[in-house]
Amino acid sequence: MKKFSIVVAGGGSTFTPGIVLMLLANQDRLPLRALTFYDNDGARQETIAEACKIILQEQAPDIKFSYTTDPKAAFTDVDFVMAHIRVGKYPMREQDEKIPLRHGVLGQETCGPGGIAYGMRSIGGVLELVDYMEQYSPNAWMLNYSNPAAIVAEATRRLRPNAKILNICDMPIGIEGRMAEIVGLKDRKQMRTRYYGLNHFGWWTSIEDLDGNDLMPKLREHVAKYGYVPPTDDPHTEASWNDTFVKARDVQALDPDTMPNTYLKYYLFPDYVVKHSNPNRTRANEVMDHREKHVFGSCNAIIQAGKSSAGELEIDEHASYIVDLASAIAFNTQERMLLIVPNNGAIHNFDADAMVEIPCLVGKSGPQPLTVGDIPNFQKGLMSQQVAVEKLVVDAWEQRSYQKLWQAITLSKTVPSASVAKAILDDLIEANKTYWPELH
Repeated sequence: MKKFSIVVAGGGSTFTPGIVLMLLANQDRLPLRALTFYDNDGARQETIAEACKIILQEQAPDIKFSYTTDPKAAFTDVDFVMAHIRVGKYPMREQDEKIPLRHGVLGQETCGPGGIAYGMRSIGGVLELVDYMEQYSPNAWMLNYSNPAAIVAEATRRLRPNAKILNICDMPIGIEGRMAEIVGLKDRKQMRTRYYGLNHFGWWTSIEDLDGNDLMPKLREHVAKYGYVPPTDDPHTEASWNDTFVKARDVQALDPDTMPNTYLKYYLFPDYVVKHSNPNRTRANEVMDHREKHVFGSCNAIIQAGKSSAGELEIDEHASYIVDLASAIAFNTQERMLLIVPNNGAIHNFDADAMVEIPCLVGKSGPQPLTVGDIPNFQKGLMSQQVAVEKLVVDAWEQRSYQKLWQAITLSKTVPSASVAKAILDDLIEANKTYWPELH
């Protein structure tokens, strides 16, 4: 069986150890010959990488492992680039969340003005990775799950049209896992689903088990009462996430024929979100206080003890969809997966050049989108507005245009007026001086 070489771009991420453990657990499906970490923050990456090195020596000493800040060393001779970068790291995410809240607008990592600010930072970073890959390993594929995926996908579609990049998101995967629990199935792979929308902005229209039994009535009944909280929910689910899963019941009430992506709460109930937000302590603070400390603490413990049992690093089980995607390309499996792709007529009554999230069959030449057909006016209207926001953000980045970015923030369903949009934009420009292109 062929063995593959992978570079993880964003090697210093707290999600990297979970992905390494997940790759190790799937060696039967995607065998590795080499694994490299790449990050432009060498000090941060070193802690994660040294701990992962010990894990790899214990579990798979035959996999060649290295980490580097040198693009040529990282991107030479690779089959897949797994990209999960966060330009500006968590301190900038904190700004994305807190600045809009100061103006009475929700602060969220990928939605509304915060997501737009993050997008303006991410575009250049992801394009840089695409260029390294094309320069040093032109036959490689990039599996990109860097956020905000919708804006990044529009930027790569427009600015790197021939790049071998697939943009993916784990949120529908996580929700499908909860759906499987709700209906009493072992996991999401025991369901067949139909879904359409944009990234963090979509609806399930059909959910069946493998025998073709309709699971929607049971899900509908449960979600109307409890949202996406399964009967036996994990007590470790963080409060902010739990609230999002519960709120799905209100989102679902708007269109009971479908099951919604949880992120729609930010667009449909922004006043609720603002009211339930603490402007002094946002999700970024939670992550810095918990996940960051836990992962780096565990990595340091592993490095000091020289053995993996000294730390508590968890396998990122739901990231196994990344292996599904890589093996679909590597072994031409034609697996059906949700990807963010140009619409090109898949949704009949929607813009051809919109980046939509729909089921595709994936093989060695990439994704083949499945037909969705016509969609209802409610969804179409919401999606058209959101696609226009994403396109304006890429216009703003490409043209260095203040005007276009002001338009993008004004058009976001989360923002009440153009004057509020302008005030937020001016604060965001100040905060992002070292990350955004200069706007005129």
